[in-house]
Amino acid sequence: MSTNLIVLHDYFESLEGGGRLSSILAQGLNGTLGYGFARSSHPFIENIPKTYDLKAHSTLPLWRQFKLARTFSQQTQFLADYETVIYSGFYTPLAISHHQHGQNILYCHTPPRFIYDQRDFYLQQLSPPLRPLLHAFINYLQPRYETAIAQMDVIVANSHNVQKRIKKYLNKDAVIVHPPCNTTDFKWQGQGDYYLSTARLDPLKRVDKIVNAFLKMPDKKLIVASGGTELKKLQRLANNAHNIQFTNWTDEITLQKLIGQAIATIYLPKDEDFGMSPLESQAAGKPVIGVAEGGLVETILPEKTGLLLPPDFSIDNICQAVNKMTPTYAASLRENCQQQAQKFDTALFLEKMQAVISGKF
Repeated sequence: MSTNLIVLHDYFESLEGGGRLSSILAQGLNGTLGYGFARSSHPFIENIPKTYDLKAHSTLPLWRQFKLARTFSQQTQFLADYETVIYSGFYTPLAISHHQHGQNILYCHTPPRFIYDQRDFYLQQLSPPLRPLLHAFINYLQPRYETAIAQMDVIVANSHNVQKRIKKYLNKDAVIVHPPCNTTDFKWQGQGDYYLSTARLDPLKRVDKIVNAFLKMPDKKLIVASGGTELKKLQRLANNAHNIQFTNWTDEITLQKLIGQAIATIYLPKDEDFGMSPLESQAAGKPVIGVAEGGLVETILPEKTGLLLPPDFSIDNICQAVNKMTPTYAASLRENCQQQAQKFDTALFLEKMQAVISGKF
């Protein structure tokens, strides 16, 4: 295993997939972990012996992103002490200017979507006075990001979907190493009376459509086990419906229990990069109601480990899928789900990443 290695990740705030992957890499390859900031007692950094916290935290939208980008580009001289740097996130690649002698590997979850394929969408999410600020930030970040990407020795994509985006927007080739699923953490813990959404409450995750579907199915129970910028908006949408519950962000043990006892999970993001939530669900033997686009077509086997809705799905399509995914049908898919998750096991991921580092992949 590589010892003179550091993994850089943008920041650790929620329990998102990129942070989990970076933590697994640093632990599994005996490396250091560097990051822009982390919330107190974040579980992904608790067991890492050596870390660098750049303390670049801010709660101000756009200033927060600019501060991260500037911090990674200006305050990462410590990278000179490492032979190999693995970059994860949108802002960490800017640190490559401090690592000109050694190996630079980008693990790309996606090129920044607010710059490339979803620029108009993100602009529309902002109030008109803030839109020029996002334009200005894009003009600052895009050339610096592309300059950094051009200097990478290897680019690793997390899916075929992201590999295509890298080629389209950055004109670079990438190898594919799917993210790891810690199949020992997510286990079948019985079957409760609820369906589960674990997607971050962000407009691109389309949790509002799931909430609307359950408003039409008062006899079916939904638990939304996540937080994000849309939490209050979605709570207003649910309007205290007796069958819809919001937990906000939970700790790891609670999340594992919620997944392990669900009937099935529902995950309907727009053109998802890869999507760890469906794999965690399948590891626990729980099928997924997903959407046939993005990374989900690489992880969910239709009619075997879940159901895939068309990309232009309607609220009625969600209702039909939930009604089809009865507790009995969901339980019958348990073994298929667990077998599928094993294909993405952590040990296999680390083996492939070690091969990338040693030039044998």
